[in-house]
Amino acid sequence: MSEEMDYKKAGVDIDAANQAVEKIKGWVQKTHRKEVLTDIGGFGGLFALNVEKYKEPVLVSGTDGVGTKLKIAFLMEMHRTVGIDLVAMCVNDIAVLGAEPLFFLDYLAVGKLKPEKVSQIVEGIAEGCRQAGCALIGGETAEMPGFYAPGEYDLAGFAVGVVDRGKIIDGSGVSPGDKIIGIASSGLHSNGYSLVRKVLLEGNEHRIKEFIPRLECTLGEELLKPTTIYTGLILELLKGHTINGMVHITGGGFYENIPRVLPPGSGAIINKDWRVPPIFSLIQQEGDIHTREMFRTFNMGIGFMLIVPASEEEGILTTISNYGKQGWPLGEVISGEGIEITSEVIK
Repeated sequence: MSEEMDYKKAGVDIDAANQAVEKIKGWVQKTHRKEVLTDIGGFGGLFALNVEKYKEPVLVSGTDGVGTKLKIAFLMEMHRTVGIDLVAMCVNDIAVLGAEPLFFLDYLAVGKLKPEKVSQIVEGIAEGCRQAGCALIGGETAEMPGFYAPGEYDLAGFAVGVVDRGKIIDGSGVSPGDKIIGIASSGLHSNGYSLVRKVLLEGNEHRIKEFIPRLECTLGEELLKPTTIYTGLILELLKGHTINGMVHITGGGFYENIPRVLPPGSGAIINKDWRVPPIFSLIQQEGDIHTREMFRTFNMGIGFMLIVPASEEEGILTTISNYGKQGWPLGEVISGEGIEITSEVIK
């Protein structure tokens, strides 16, 4: 008689999934806020919104993934930071509207489930939630044999936040003469990695562990630097300053993201220099990439922008510095259309 078939022989190990859940429980519980009513393992997560804190609460949601930056994690066999990227890409988007992130859920799909690797990934997600001040209240881990290459996985997630209707920041208050402030990125964040891999690694993946003097670390370590989470700083700024618009610089760089918060008939001029991390000049030089394409693909060292009244610029820059972040005056909003970049940040 032939041996009986079961799910494990088909490639799905339920026991390994249960082990993974046990390993991640500690990380998840460390993110919980008092509003969380459930532990992981149920069919859904419960979060009791304290509506008394708001005059007219509006829920704000954002979803994203990590993209091909995961390929770097696979090459480096380092999985503890991509979860931070996942959370950052979601919570930074809702921060643009002035929202406080409340809770987060993730989706992890793997070819073969290894509990230790899952634990490392979720450790990063939990750390991202801790930095953002939101609770990780649930998620899904799917084992899909034959769907992903050995050792590979994909990550996606979404965040839910809240803002008072009267405090929503949607760019409608932006006007010519407003100043643009940039807040430093940690590097590439989680965008442009298809181009990065094409330029720096195609045909030479072993280079990933090469020490690059101008980066002061290996190439892989630089490429895996986690995305900066700006929510704490933004919520602090909103306590004492007027902000008319905000921009999360993600895919599309300066040229595609800044216009998203500008009213019709408004443009922007970027005419000040700032410290651009050396990874960007390395990419531009080795790929022979036009400067405009760099600004259209990457954040160029600016992960988040604030559009503020001119009278607020100095005070906001001081608050950013006091918070431990680096900010620069970049330029201003102008009448007309389009984004003009006159700064020579890449020499």
